Amino acid sequence: MSPNKDKRIPLDELMVAMDAVDALRHQEHVVQKELSGEQRRAKLIEKLREIYAKQGIEVTDEMLEAGVKALEEERFKYHPPKAGFGTSLAKIYVNRAKWLKPLFISMGLLTAGAAGYYALAVYPRHAAVAQMPKTLHQLYTQITTISRDEHAQKEANLLILEAKEALQEGKIETAKSKHKALQDLLERLKSHYTVRVVQGAGKRSGIWRIPPHNPVGRNYYLIVEAIDSNGKKIKVPIHNEENDAMENVSEWGLRVDKETYERIKQDKLDDGIIQNRSVGKKERGRLSPQYSVPSNGSTISKW
Repeated sequence: MSPNKDKRIPLDELMVAMDAVDALRHQEHVVQKELSGEQRRAKLIEKLREIYAKQGIEVTDEMLEAGVKALEEERFKYHPPKAGFGTSLAKIYVNRAKWLKPLFISMGLLTAGAAGYYALAVYPRHAAVAQMPKTLHQLYTQITTISRDEHAQKEANLLILEAKEALQEGKIETAKSKHKALQDLLERLKSHYTVRVVQGAGKRSGIWRIPPHNPVGRNYYLIVEAIDSNGKKIKVPIHNEENDAMENVSEWGLRVDKETYERIKQDKLDDGIIQNRSVGKKERGRLSPQYSVPSNGSTISKW
């Protein structure tokens, strides 16, 4: 028999020692505050002997001594592992059922979200940019085909040149703004409507203004509206001479001479009805209306 095997503790003695330790843990608080050293040790052994005697169990002094020694050495006490990288990994692995499924779900959602963003936002943007040279050419061709306005042709020439330069330099937003300007120019050229003086209850048909740099002068305006071929009132772009801005309006002030202003005024005062309200026409292919009354084409949007 090997030396190591001779030193093994018999199973019954080991069980008694473990049981003794468990019993001592419940009894130790009785004596630990008042006794110490050998007195405490003797008192614990005495308590153990009483416990086993009441249960009819015979134990030797050696067994009780082994139990007290095991308690003192904390031989059967559980000591949690020290915190560290290995412990953290072990906890993560043990709790994998809690976090693994949510992780896969989150990864799936992120993947689906990225794919959706690419399909709905990135790809259409790239496709639109790739198609821009073609659509620019199409817009320019349509403008030159229907245009009967020299100014419109010059504006289209400048816009197409600026758009192409922006694309070559990678300035996508600039190219898009020029593309939008060409679209707006085409819509203006395609529109056609009649310009007529406004009338009706509570409606003003004309106003006059004192020029900012001529306090003794007056500027006269007829309040007009745009009517399409279906008789519907529409909004059209006008250049407001008072703030130098383009605005989309359904009514605006058209600057006329004093004689025209007074004639329309007297016509309305006669019976409340203006007999000939039409003062101009915007034809397809032109940027601005052609007026049948004396006017320099200046406009305002507020009065």
